[in-house]
Formats: sequence, C-alpha cells, structure tokens
Amino acid sequence: MRPTDEPPSHLGPSLLLLLQLLGPAAAFFPNIWSLLAAPGSITHQDLTEEAALNVTLQLFLEQPPPGRPPLRLEDFLGRTLLADNLFAAYFGPGSPSRRFRAALGEVSRANAAQDFLPTSRNDPDLHFDAERLGQGRARLVGALGETVVAARALDHSLARQRLGAALHALQDFYSHSNWVELGKQQPHPHLLWPRQGLRNLAQVGDPTCSDCDEWSCPGNLLGFTLLTSGYFGTHTSKPPGKCSHGGHFDQSSSQPPRGGINKDSTSPGFSPHHMLHLQAANLALLASIQAFSLLRSRLGDRGFSRLLDITPASSLSFVLDTTGSMGEEINAAKIQARHIVEQRRGGPMEPTHYVLVPFHDPGFGPVFTTSDPDSFWQQLNEIHALGGGDEPEMCLSALELALLHTPPLSDIFVFTDASPKDAFLTNRVESLTQERRCRVTFLLTEDPSRVQGRPRREVLSPLRFEPYEAVALASGGEVIFTKDQYIQDVAAIVGDSVADLVTLPLEPPVVVPERPLVFSVDGLLQRVTVRIHGELSSFWIRNPAGVSQGQEEGEGPLGHTRRFGQFWMVRMNDPLQTGTWEIQVTAKGTPRVRVQAQTSLDFLFHFGIPMKDGPHPGLYPLTQPVAGLHSQLLVEVTGLGSRGNPGDPLPHFSHVVLRGVPHGAELGRVPLEPMGPRERGLLVASLPPTLLSTAGPFSLELIGQDGVGQGLHRVAPQPCAVVPVLLEVRCQRKVRLRLERTGPAAPPLTGPPPQLSGPPGFLAPGTEAPLSLRIASFSGPQDLDLRTSVNPSFALTSNLSRVRLEQNESAWGCLWLKVPDTAASDSVVMVTVTAMNREASTVPSTHAFLRLLVRGPTPQCY
Repeated sequence: MRPTDEPPSHLGPSLLLLLQLLGPAAAFFPNIWSLLAAPGSITHQDLTEEAALNVTLQLFLEQPPPGRPPLRLEDFLGRTLLADNLFAAYFGPGSPSRRFRAALGEVSRANAAQDFLPTSRNDPDLHFDAERLGQGRARLVGALGETVVAARALDHSLARQRLGAALHALQDFYSHSNWVELGKQQPHPHLLWPRQGLRNLAQVGDPTCSDCDEWSCPGNLLGFTLLTSGYFGTHTSKPPGKCSHGGHFDQSSSQPPRGGINKDSTSPGFSPHHMLHLQAANLALLASIQAFSLLRSRLGDRGFSRLLDITPASSLSFVLDTTGSMGEEINAAKIQARHIVEQRRGGPMEPTHYVLVPFHDPGFGPVFTTSDPDSFWQQLNEIHALGGGDEPEMCLSALELALLHTPPLSDIFVFTDASPKDAFLTNRVESLTQERRCRVTFLLTEDPSRVQGRPRREVLSPLRFEPYEAVALASGGEVIFTKDQYIQDVAAIVGDSVADLVTLPLEPPVVVPERPLVFSVDGLLQRVTVRIHGELSSFWIRNPAGVSQGQEEGEGPLGHTRRFGQFWMVRMNDPLQTGTWEIQVTAKGTPRVRVQAQTSLDFLFHFGIPMKDGPHPGLYPLTQPVAGLHSQLLVEVTGLGSRGNPGDPLPHFSHVVLRGVPHGAELGRVPLEPMGPRERGLLVASLPPTLLSTAGPFSLELIGQDGVGQGLHRVAPQPCAVVPVLLEVRCQRKVRLRLERTGPAAPPLTGPPPQLSGPPGFLAPGTEAPLSLRIASFSGPQDLDLRTSVNPSFALTSNLSRVRLEQNESAWGCLWLKVPDTAASDSVVMVTVTAMNREASTVPSTHAFLRLLVRGPTPQCY
C-alpha cells in the first residue's frame, strides 16, 4: 500500500481545518425535506456537502490560483462555507459555481436515495445495521473503489452515484452503531482502510440492549465494550437480547428488548438516542472528510477536481460529419476549438473535458475523450473530410455516443450538412439530453443547390431535419442553418456558449407578426447577445429609454451588428440599461430569435416525491415529474453573492412559472418557500397533479427581485417533460422472477422488496447480471411496450416486454445482462429501457437509463 492508503495516526490538515470551521451539527435523515419531520436536524445531504466544501477549501489553500493571490485560512474562520464564496475567492468575483453545486447535488441525491430505493433501503449491509459491521465495511470499501474506477474511466456521473452510496453507509455507521456510546472521540481508525480488520465486535450470543418502553432510551445499552449496531424492520430477524434501530418506522423496536439506539435526528420519535445526535454527526462529518481526502489522494488534485467539477468552466464537445462535402465545417470546428484552447489555456475558464465523435455513412465513432487540450487538438486536426456517404447520415447515433461521454450541464455542437438516417433515435436522444441536462446546437450547412460530394439516391423530404429541431427543443439548444461561406463566422457561437451564457426568456417565446418580443435586463447581466436568423425583411431592438437600433451592420447606439447570410448577431454594449427591452422582427416564415447573457446568478432544479414511509422521511429525487403524482420542485439558486453592491440584501425569488413548450402558454404559477438559511438559496414549490396532468414539455421560469427591489427573471436552460409513467431500472443482487403489482394508490418507489443475495454490485466479464425493472402508472390505464438497449452491445433479455397497468398500479420485471468474456475491465455500460404507449402514438415514450461498471473478478484495492 502507498502511504496515503494508511489510516491517519493523527488529524490531517483537512480535519484540523474542519475543527476550526465546524459549528453545531446533527444528522442523519436523507435530505433537507426531512427537516419537516425533525426540525433542527442536519441531514445526509448537509454532511456530504459540508465535507466536500471543507476538502475543496483545503485544495484551494494548498494550490494557489494562477495569477491571483493565495487564499488565507483566516478569511474563512467563523463563516459558513458556501460554494459561491469559495469560487469567488479562488477563481475571481462572479465565477459560476453551478457545475460544482450540480455535482455535489448528484452525490447528495445518490446518498439520500439509499434510504428509498427498494434495492437498498432494507439491506443491512448498506446501513451498518443488524451487527453486519464487517459486511458493511466491505460494501463501503467496494463502493469507494468503484468511485475511483468510474472516475478514472471518466464517467463522473457514475462515480458520484457510487460515492453517494459509500458516504451514506459511512455516515450511518456513526448513527446506527454504538461507537459514540463507547465514548469514542474520533472516527473509526479502520473503517475506510480495507487491510485493517474491525475488532471487538459483538457476537451472535452477546446481549446488547435492555428493554425500553419510552421513545427516549438513554440507558438501554448494556455495559460492555463490544461494537454493535441495531436491527431494523423484519427483513433480518432480531435475535433475543439485541438492540433495535428504533423509532417510528422500525417494526423490530416493538419486540423485546424494545426501544433502539439510532441517533439519526433530534426527534425522540425517530431516534431513541437523539441526545447523542450532535456527537454522532460530528464524527460522521470528520469521517466524510476523511473519505473525500482519501479520494483526492487516489485521484490526484486534477482527478478529484473533475470528480466534483471544481471549476467554473464548461466542457467542449463536438460531433462532426466527416463526409466529403464537410471540409469547410470541419475547418470551422478546428478554428473554434483552437481559439477556445489558446484563449483560455491556464485560466479558470479553460475547458476541463473534451469530447469528439465523428460520423459518416454508415458508421459513427469512435468517441474520443480527454482532459488534455493538446491531445484533443491533435485528434481533431487528424480529421479530414472523406468521400462517400449519401444523405442521410448516422448523426443521432453519434450524438447519443457524445451524450454518454459528455459531463452534465454541457454544450454539444453538431456540425453536419445531412439529415439523420437514424431518426428512430429521436425520442431517446431527447430524453438523454434532459437526463444529462446538456444543450445541443446543430450547425447545418444544408444547401439544396449543392450536390457535389453528397450523392443522393432519392428525393429527400423538406421535413427531414425535424429530428434535429426536436432534439434542440428538448435540450434547450437550437438549429442554425447557414452556408459554407459563413460557417466559420457563425461557429463563433461555440465560444460564446462555452463561456456559460444563460438564455433570457422572451414574451412571447416565438415571433408573432406585428408584435414585439419582450425581455428583461437586470443589473446582474452582462455581455448580452441577440441572435436572429431567417428570411428577414427588417428588425429593430429598443431599450427601456426608447433608444432603437435597426439591422444596419456595424456599430449602433445599442451595440455592434454583424450579418452572415440569414444569420444576424448583435452584441449589446455594456453596461446595459436595466428594464424591459423589445425586439421587433418582420420576416417570411418563422424567424428564430435568441437572447443570451453572461451572469453568475442562475439556478439548478430537480423534482422529487415526499416519502412518508420507509426507514426515514425525505424526498425521493426524480429526473422528471410523473403525470398524476403530487411532486415537489426543489430549486437551488447559484451566485447569490454576485450583488452589484456587496452591502445590498440578498436577491430573493418568490415564485416559479411553468410554460408549455414551444408556444409559451402559461400552465401555472407556484409560490416558492425557502428551505434552510437564505444564503444557501434552497427553495421548494409544490406541484399538484392537476398542474402536471398531461404529458408534454414545459419550461421553468424563476421570478424574483434583487436586493434593491429590481426584478429578476431566469429560465431553466432545458425544458422539462412530464412523463406518463414512472420507469426505473436498477442493479440488483437478486430479483424476483415474476410480475408483481401494488395498488390502489400505492406510493411510488415502494412495493414488495426484492430478495437480497448473490454477487456484488458491479459487473464482471463472463457473468450474467440481474437487473430489476419497475414501472408504475398514476394517471390512468396504460398499455405499454417495453424495449431495451445496451451500449456497448451486450446481450440483454427481459421477462417483461408488454404490460397493461390501471391507475395507481405498478409492476416489477427482471432483466438479465450478459457480460462477455471480452468486456474491458473498468469500463462503463449504459442500459436503456423504453416504455411506449401502444394505443396513443401522441403520448411520449418514457426512458430509464442505468450506468454500470465492469470490473475484473478480483477488483484491486482502491
């Protein structure tokens, strides 16, 4: 073992730092929603984010930023650590922390999900329950190892999922065991290090608890020095004399000896040892910092930063058509990539991840990913336009491959002059863009008069580019038509997008004849750009003071206008006048208008379902809201510290507006309620089923005011979609081989728990892995076809290809994934399950995505 793998004999720098920064803490309900049941508690989410922030600060202290003064520890003493403040101090004022906070959110939601998923919530090994301490430590170490392997394979989403699972178990140890009751003042010295044994464990015949018939049980542990943990529920029967977990949801706590020992919350109704809540939480936080520090030592600072997206920069992802007619487009991509790399090299906005996927006819790929800009440039420079390939091309297959390898919250740019041959992938790619929250922009140089280098076997439909329009709409991107002679200038939008611009909402969202488009400018926006393309007769832009500028090229009173064929770009002058702006467009057909700006004030969001049963109350996260379910919308505002005057009050947001896409009809307005301290920017809104009664896309707009009362208006980068059914696929140690139903009005994500036994939770070459499938309907009868796919193309079979569900009815199924002997170790597999309505072609399909890790039969110690 390397020295960094040894357990510390004393507190390391990160832990010493923590002791100076920590305030009172308590834990361990899943997430902030749990505070409704136990006010004053701090959750798994809080522990995870606080630990990550401490190790990030330690990294910043040890690695001074280039060109900026080093950070000083004393500047952070006595202050609450906030991601926005850390990024402003290290990268400079206004540096966006959105991706970092999104990465932390992925880890935190994966952590909380351990208490809700049928495959994990009742497994004692994943929560250090039922005295299965050795087994729990093995699963914990395995999950951390898989985190390292997935991060090195550059699948950071999978790495964050495994990290969340590992941290949940680690934090549970200090609440569910008697480590605190034994008087320990430091984290367990051997829990994270697999070559150290766990000692002094209570054995099967050792009584551990006395009977307690009260909610609060301060003295029920018998006086002994052995390590034990409580039993939960009935899935592992509690032997005589053993402790229960305890609390409202634990059925075993009513069996003698009654009571329990968990320290999950401040509430005696949930936690019989609530009085030790603070001590358990502090130790769990110290242990979580140890885990993050261990990952940093194994991955290195660069790898650790990529795991948590500790950067304000975006990635750079290109999908390139390489057929013979694409010479100008390929050169334009090269010029833009070179410009971005050279302009941002060594600075905070230098891309940290590069993806390149070529395609032609009939092939696509391979995908090239790197974090080295020189390697990316060399690979891109070797691509040349080659002859052959009739239109259409395998564009969507290449885009799907890019989405699988591009980090979330990124922009992907597709250069082509051909329509897609694989249009059947449209709906799946749409869903994948929303699952990844990636924005896709198509730069199309389709020219009907040009046939040289692009043979066509048949007359092509004028609607053949509709799949691109659908994907762009679903992802929040756009389709830009241009010609070869303008492609290099139009491609300049790549550099703008990688600069992390936000799109401003327009009212109405599409051009209406003789009606101006209206947008709002606030004091936190800069570098506003207006883009218009189509067959324009004229346009003008007017500021709140009534000053107008038309389509004349060059410098005007409001900004600088450039024209490239049918594409117009107006860069507005800073500083902009705040207030209501107007754009009037006269054109043939339907011109496209987009207004973008740079700002650090933005927001993240996700959906969830309140869970009132199971191990703990909390909010189970969903990728998309489900028709018929009463869902919650959680909003996380980023950049709250980016005020014009640091002394001004914090901006605040009062409500969210839901609008149908693309026409912009208002679906409803929902008030937002703050959750926790205002500086964290956490808000929640309740979305009743009537508001999400029909499947279809909608946009989210955040409405509020800045610290001096001026209006703020932000829109989510991608629209959301209400899906008709809940569909989930999970890795399972063993699944039932028969269909099961629950209802009526069965809560989502519950139902008969599968049996837990069998192989570990990763894939091995030459094995067949069982996966569980759950599908539920809450809005009416559904007659569904189920289809599956795997990338790479492993064999996948299912016992469930069609199902009919009544309202509030759900079904379980089983999939078997066969991993060939030739599967590469430490590689990632993506399983996709699609549910399609047999009776209504207008109802959108629902997709579920599952990432799995292939490892050798004897995984190396991490």
